[in-house]
Amino acid sequence: MKLFFCFLFSCIAVSVFGQKINGVSFVASGDSISVAHVQPVKNVNANYVALMPFGFIRDLSSPEIWFNQPRQWFGEREKGILQYAKEFEKANVKIMLKPQIWVWKGMYTGKITMDSEENWRKLENSYESFILLYAKTAQKLGVDIFCLGTELELFVSQRPEFWSQLIQKIRKVYQGKLTYASNWDEFKRVTFWNQLDYIGVDAYFPLSEAKSPSIQELELGWQIHKKEIEKVSSTFQKPVLFTEFGYRSVDYTGKEPWDSKRIEKSVNLRAQYNGLQAIYNQFWKEEWFAGGFVWKWFLQHSRVGGENNNRFTPQNKPAEKLLQELYGKR
Repeated sequence: MKLFFCFLFSCIAVSVFGQKINGVSFVASGDSISVAHVQPVKNVNANYVALMPFGFIRDLSSPEIWFNQPRQWFGEREKGILQYAKEFEKANVKIMLKPQIWVWKGMYTGKITMDSEENWRKLENSYESFILLYAKTAQKLGVDIFCLGTELELFVSQRPEFWSQLIQKIRKVYQGKLTYASNWDEFKRVTFWNQLDYIGVDAYFPLSEAKSPSIQELELGWQIHKKEIEKVSSTFQKPVLFTEFGYRSVDYTGKEPWDSKRIEKSVNLRAQYNGLQAIYNQFWKEEWFAGGFVWKWFLQHSRVGGENNNRFTPQNKPAEKLLQELYGKR
C-alpha cells in the first residue's frame, strides 16, 4: 500500500508541475515596465515571476488594510499588476500573483493579531476584500498560481475557519493553482494545506553559524529541515513550492537568513553563491519539490546589486551567473 501511494504521489507531482518553477520575486516600483526590464529575467532562464501587490496596515493590532490606492506605487496596485503581467506574458514568462501585507515600520506580519472579536471581524472583512480583488485579477490575467497570503502565522493559527472559508471563496473566482507562503518556522502548523495545490514555504531556514560556510556545510545544515519538509509534503500529498528563497551576500548569511535588517559593512559574495548552490543541490532534483522564487529582483537591473552590495538580490553578482546556470538546466 505504501508503495502504491508513493507511486501515486510521484505521478501527481509530475502532472502538477512537470518542469521546475524557476522563479524570481519581481519587486514593484513606481514605474511601468517594458521589454528592457523583462529581458534580464529571461537572461537568467527564469520561467516564472512572482508579482507582489501590497496592502498596508498601520500596526500589528490594526484591523484595516489600505490597498489599491492612487498614492501607492504603480506596481503595488492592480493597474500596475495588469501592466507588468502583460509584459511578462509577451515573453512567455509565467506568473505567480502574490499579494502581501506590509506593516508600517517593517514589523513582522506573522505577529498581526487583534484584541477583540469585533476587530478580528473587521480584519477578516478587510483582508477578504484585498485578496478577492487580486484573485479576480489573477483570473482575468489567467495567471498560473495565486498565493493567498504571506507569513501571517497568528492570523492563520487563531482564525482557522476564516481561512478555510476564504479559500472556498477564492476557488469560486479563480481557477488556477493556489498556495500560501508560510514562514520557515510556520509551515508544519498550517491546517489548510489539503485545500491548496502547493505547500508554500518561505525557505529562510538557519543552516550554519560559520562566517563563510562552504556548500557542503550548508547542505549538511539542510538535512534536518529537508526531512521535515518532505514529511509534510508526504502527509498532505502535495508538492512543495519555495514561495521565497535566497541569501544576502554577507558574512554569516546561513545563520539567520531571514534577517534583512542586520546592518553589515561586510560583503561576502561567495556566501550568497554557496547558499544558492546548496539549496539547488538539495531540492531541485526531488520529485515532490515544485521549484521556487528567488528573493529578490529589481526593475532597474543595471543600477542594482553589484560587488559592493550585501543585500538579497543576486543581480550583477556571481550569484546571478550561477542562477542563470542552474535555471538553465533541464
